[in-house]
Amino acid sequence: MADAVVPHFTNDAGVESIRVGAHEFMCIGARPPFDHPHSFLDMGDENEKICPYCSTLYIYDPSLKSTESVPAEAAYTPKAA
Repeated sequence: MADAVVPHFTNDAGVESIRVGAHEFMCIGARPPFDHPHSFLDMGDENEKICPYCSTLYIYDPSLKSTESVPAEAAYTPKAA
């Protein structure tokens, strides 16, 4: 599993919902340093999930790659430590 990348998404724009191309991902709220605890979200068999911290609604969109989102600026790549 160490070679798998978990997509990260952020909601700096404060939009109500974000379409994503992954069923499993991390919501970080806003970009650092204003992020909330990074929350692993798993939609399971569903196509929607609400972040328990920031209440962003994530909607699965199979037309997107796993690291893509709409709006595009919601996709986030963490910097290596």
